[in-house]
Amino acid sequence: MGAVTAPSHPAHPDPSSSDGGALARLAGQVDTLRRQVAELEPIPDQVGELGRLVGQLSEALAAVTARRRIPAAPSWLMAPGDTAETRRLLDELCAWAQAVFLRYPDAAKVLPECWLFHPDVVEELLWLMHAWLAAYQGPAASVGAAGDWHDRQRPGVVNRLRKEAGSCSIERHQTRPGWSAPAGAPVPVPGVDHAEVIARWWAGRRDQAPPEPAPTVGAGPIGTVLR
Repeated sequence: MGAVTAPSHPAHPDPSSSDGGALARLAGQVDTLRRQVAELEPIPDQVGELGRLVGQLSEALAAVTARRRIPAAPSWLMAPGDTAETRRLLDELCAWAQAVFLRYPDAAKVLPECWLFHPDVVEELLWLMHAWLAAYQGPAASVGAAGDWHDRQRPGVVNRLRKEAGSCSIERHQTRPGWSAPAGAPVPVPGVDHAEVIARWWAGRRDQAPPEPAPTVGAGPIGTVLR
């Protein structure tokens, strides 16, 4: 795969005023000063000083709000049909997994060799990587976010990987005569044949009992098949 570099957010100090209470207090101060400026008699010195303070607080409020924006994680399941883009996502993810995720022994034990063949596993690791980036390097990075990543997010992903793919292997994804279908293919959505009747019922008669499903073609009593 070659040398790759894990993605990173621009470094930014952890602002002590980024909590919701401080942000609300700052917004209140801006509103109060704006009202005071509007109510003053036209005394140039006072109006100019208050105007300057309002401008400074407005800029501070905008900066705090910008720091609180956390970028969204990309989705592997909804990734664009562009090979260069999907390869970029995987290269970044593999680099991060090597540098961070696999440093934890429980994570190394549950990540099988075939993990790239499991779209759900790639999806889990992608969001976990971006949660780590937001906690450590993002504009809203904080000790609290890092603690949440360690205490809740990382263990949750590890537990799900252990249950869903921990015992899988490359061989299970290879087709052999007499083997079952390889794992990883999307499961068909059940019941889609009823979508039209349900859409009409929910749109116009949802306060009434739902419609009765039509009999399944080819189905009969247990032990029989309709011909």
